[in-house]
Amino acid sequence: MTQFLMASFGLTSIWFAMGRNLTLRKWAPIVGLAGQPFWFVFALDAGAWGLMVLVAAYTLVYLRGALIQWGVA
Repeated sequence: MTQFLMASFGLTSIWFAMGRNLTLRKWAPIVGLAGQPFWFVFALDAGAWGLMVLVAAYTLVYLRGALIQWGVA
């Protein structure tokens, strides 16, 4: 189930980000952020510390995207 949710949130986020619809593009980083806890749990369970670093990096990138898309930054 975790891997299904990881893929679902990740692919939906990319789909939204790459589309022409500005409203969906605005939601892309939020959807991506919603998937990060599943990536974190997966990396933690696997003991994949390199993946944990990537999870942290992707979380920061999604946060930046959310701040930009929602006009906060």
